[in-house]
Amino acid sequence: MQFRSTRLALAVTAVLTVTAVGAGTLATAPAAFAATAAPAGQVAAALPVFPEGSQLAGVGATGFLTFSFDRSGNKTLLWTPFDGGTATRLQAPEGGGVTVVGSDVAVIREAGGTAGTRSFALRNMADPSAPVVDIDLGALNGNYVVALSPTSVLAQVTKEDGTAELHVVTKNGTTTTSREVSGLPADATEFTGSTVRDGSVLVGYATGPESARTGGRALIDVAAGTVSETYSAAESGYDFTSLMFSGSHVAWLDYTVGTGLYVTSVDRGTGEERKSVLGSRSHEWYAQLVGGWLVYGGSETPLRAVSLATGETRHLLDHVSGTAGSGDGTAVVSGGRATDGEGLFRVAAGADGTPTVTKVAETGTVVIPLEIDQTHVPEVAELGKTSAGVTLGWKLSRADASVDVTLTHIATGAEFTKRLTDPESGTLFSFTWDGVIEEVDAAGVVRSVDAPNGKYAVEAEATLRDGSGEPAYQGAFMNIVRAYNPHDFNDNGSTDVLARDAGGVLWRDDLRNHPYEGRIVTSKSTRIGGGWGAYKQIEAVGNVGGAAHGDVVAVDGSGVQWLYLGKGDGTFAPRLNVGTGWQAYNKTAAGSDLDGDGRPDLVATDAAGSLWFYKGTGSYAKPFAPRVRVGGGWQAYNHLTAVGNIAGMAAGDLVARDTAGILWLYQGDGRGGFAPRMPIGGGWNAFTQLVGAGDLDGDGRPDMIAYGPGGTYVYRSTGSVSGPFTRQATDLYALQGTRYNSVA
Repeated sequence: MQFRSTRLALAVTAVLTVTAVGAGTLATAPAAFAATAAPAGQVAAALPVFPEGSQLAGVGATGFLTFSFDRSGNKTLLWTPFDGGTATRLQAPEGGGVTVVGSDVAVIREAGGTAGTRSFALRNMADPSAPVVDIDLGALNGNYVVALSPTSVLAQVTKEDGTAELHVVTKNGTTTTSREVSGLPADATEFTGSTVRDGSVLVGYATGPESARTGGRALIDVAAGTVSETYSAAESGYDFTSLMFSGSHVAWLDYTVGTGLYVTSVDRGTGEERKSVLGSRSHEWYAQLVGGWLVYGGSETPLRAVSLATGETRHLLDHVSGTAGSGDGTAVVSGGRATDGEGLFRVAAGADGTPTVTKVAETGTVVIPLEIDQTHVPEVAELGKTSAGVTLGWKLSRADASVDVTLTHIATGAEFTKRLTDPESGTLFSFTWDGVIEEVDAAGVVRSVDAPNGKYAVEAEATLRDGSGEPAYQGAFMNIVRAYNPHDFNDNGSTDVLARDAGGVLWRDDLRNHPYEGRIVTSKSTRIGGGWGAYKQIEAVGNVGGAAHGDVVAVDGSGVQWLYLGKGDGTFAPRLNVGTGWQAYNKTAAGSDLDGDGRPDLVATDAAGSLWFYKGTGSYAKPFAPRVRVGGGWQAYNHLTAVGNIAGMAAGDLVARDTAGILWLYQGDGRGGFAPRMPIGGGWNAFTQLVGAGDLDGDGRPDMIAYGPGGTYVYRSTGSVSGPFTRQATDLYALQGTRYNSVA
C-alpha cells in the first residue's frame, strides 16, 4: 500500500477522461493486444512486461494493473497477466476510474470517487470471456466499499434515519440480492474494506458522535455474513486507514503528531499490539502485511521487512515505487535491486515464514497500438436555425494520430469530410459539425449548402502521424432532423423560393439555414423544369398532401387546379388534377394555418371582392374542403400573401396590399376568419411579389420576402402588431428584380 499526504486511498485509482459511447456506434475497438517488449537484452522473454515509466495500480492472483501517462498527459491502464499472455487496456467512464482488487476483479466506477460510488461494473480479469456485471446501488441507497468477487461487493447502506448498515450485495444474471452483515455496532458507519483473503475481509468503521469518532476493525466471514473478530483503533474507519490482514495478524495505518505515520499491528492469537513507525507523512510510504512480517518502504528508503514477533529486520529491495496486496496473502512490489534490475517482485512467506522475493515481471517498453476506443455519434441529431451543430468525437488509444472523418448522406451520397489532427483533451478528437456541406455546381463553383436531413454513415479512420502501424476504423449511423419548414422542398431545413421566368422555366433558390454576416444568403439556384408558363397562379402551399414535404398548387388558364406533391429532393411528383372552376379567382394565398388545426389552408378572392376560405384536409386527392365565404370588400387589394402567425394570435395571418401601396395586416382568429385590419405602412407598390417564406432567421417567427425592380428584401417579423416587420438585406435575386413574373 502507498501512503501519501494526509489521506490514504484503499487502492490506487486510475481515471481516464473519455466520452460516453454513443448509441450510434457500429463497431468497438479491440479490448486486448499483445504487449511488445523492448529489444533483446532489456526484457527477459520468460517474464511479462512491466511498462517502463508506469505505476502499479493493483494486483490479482493472475495479473497486475498499471497506469502511465504520455507526454500529453494521456493516461493508459494496462492489465497484464503473470503468465505472459495478452495484455488488456482498460477504460473508465468520464470522471470515473478503475481499481483492481486482489480477487482479480476490476471495478470500473462511474464518476463520484471511491467513497461515493453507486454505479459500477465488475469485470473478471481472470476470465476475460466472462460477462461484465453491472451493479447500481441506488435503489438500496448504498455506496461501494470493496469488491468481494466478480459478482458481489460490500456496500454501506444508509437507512431513512441516517444510520448505516454493511451489506453483501450480489448480482446473478438480472437478480440483485442484499443481506446485512451481523455483529457490527449499531452506530457503525464510514465503512472501508481490505482485500478479500480466504473468504474473509477486514473492515474499518467509525462509531460515536460525528464530532468525536472512535475507530473499530472487524474481520468478517463473507459467506456467513457475520463478524468473527473485532479490534479497537485510535482512528475512525475513514481517515488514515489502510487495512491489511494475514493468518497471524491484522494491521492498519495510524498517525500522531510527533510520531508521524505508523502501522498498528495486532497478533490475532495473543492480542498483542505493536507500533511500527514509518515516518513523516510528507513522504510516500508503502506497506503490506505478509504473514507475520510487515513489508514497508518509502520514497527515500529501501524496501524492508520487519518481524512482528521478534523485531528482526531484513532488506528486500534497493528501492520501491509501489506495492499492492494480493488475495493469496502475498505482496507485489514495483522497484529494483542490484542483482535483478528493475521490475515487479512478489514478496511471499517462505517455508519458515520469512519473506522471499521473486521477480515476476521485467521493466520494458510496451507499444500501445492505435485503436478507436470510444465514440460519440448520436443516433439522432437535431439541427435548428439557432443550433451550433452536432458534436462528434472519437477517443483514441494514442494522441499522436489524426482522424479522417467522412459523413455520407445515404439517400443522395452527399459527403462532408474533415481531418482532425489535434485532440481537444487527452486523446479525444472532436469537432462540431454545423450541418453544412460543400457542393460543386455545373460551372465548377464551390458552394456551401445546408446538408439534407436523413440518415448518414459516419466513418472515422485514425492513422499515426509518423505513418507507422495499421489504421484504425470505426463506423456509425446518425440521423439528422430539423423542424418542419413548409417552404423546404429539398429536405435540408432551409427555405426554398420558387420563381418562374419569362420563358416559363421554374427555378428553385435554396436559402441558407442561418443568416451570414447579417444577411439572408442563397446557396444555389436549381432549374426545376419548363412549361410553367401555362399557369396564371403558382402557390407554395406547404404540406397539403399528407406527406413529409412542402407542395405546390398551380391554376391553369382554363381554371383547373393542379397539385404538385414535393418529393423531398427538390423535385415534384407528376401533377394531379384536384379541382376546376378556379378561373373565378383573381388572387390566391396559401400556406398559412388559418384555423389552427395544424394544416395549411388557402384563401381566394373573386371579381366581386369576396374572400373565400378553403380549409386544408391533409389528403392529396382532395387537398381542400368546400369553400366558405369570409367576407366582401377585398377588391380593394391587388396582392394577398399568407405569412403565417407573425403577430402572436391564435392562427396564421394574411397581409393585403391596396392600390395605394399600403400593406394591411389581417390577424387570423383561429376559426378561418380575421380580426379587423391594421395598417403596416405604405410604399409597398415597389414590389411585384410578396412571399410568406417561413422562419428565415431562427427566432421562431415566420418572415416574408419582397421582390421587385428596386431589389429583393427579407422582412423579418417582430411579433408586434404595431410594427410587424423590420427589413434585412439578402442576395436573393440580386439585380434580377424584373426577371421573374411569379415568385412563390
